[in-house]
Amino acid sequence: MRPGELIAGDRGARAQQHGDLAHAWAVLAEVMDPEVPVVSVVDLGIVRDLDWRAGHLHLVVTPTYSGCPATEVIEGDIRHALEQAGFAAPALERRLMPAWSTDWISAQGRERLRAYGIAPPEGSASLRGAVPSVCCPQCGSAHTELLSQFGSTACKALYRCRACLEPFDYFKCL
Repeated sequence: MRPGELIAGDRGARAQQHGDLAHAWAVLAEVMDPEVPVVSVVDLGIVRDLDWRAGHLHLVVTPTYSGCPATEVIEGDIRHALEQAGFAAPALERRLMPAWSTDWISAQGRERLRAYGIAPPEGSASLRGAVPSVCCPQCGSAHTELLSQFGSTACKALYRCRACLEPFDYFKCL
């Protein structure tokens, strides 16, 4: 310890109680992505691990990509939600390896994306570079066309449905 440092490492430390981890997962399932507010950080698969260490909840978070502008907002939302739920000073570890993959999006998350009007990733991230068959989230038609490699965010592409003529974002396989 150096002069001037605060002793805060044990602030609110306590023994893990039965149900703490399940409760924390339930809280995290309610923390929504700020860019797509219908999918949670759990649905997106960015919360990689959750355990109890040194008297505190410890989370491993992998952002959707290392330069994601929402990473600090998401981490702040996670911390705030957990603290509101009674978890004092949760420790968040940002881990970039392995890199996040759209393969980590849950089935529920994919359906929520579709219902929100964003076509979820088709196939696996191992198919990067392959031209996906993207179905319209509005009408379900596979008769779609790519308008731009980049949609509302860098992780999405802009498509248009040739059947209903609606434009929509496609969450690219990453």
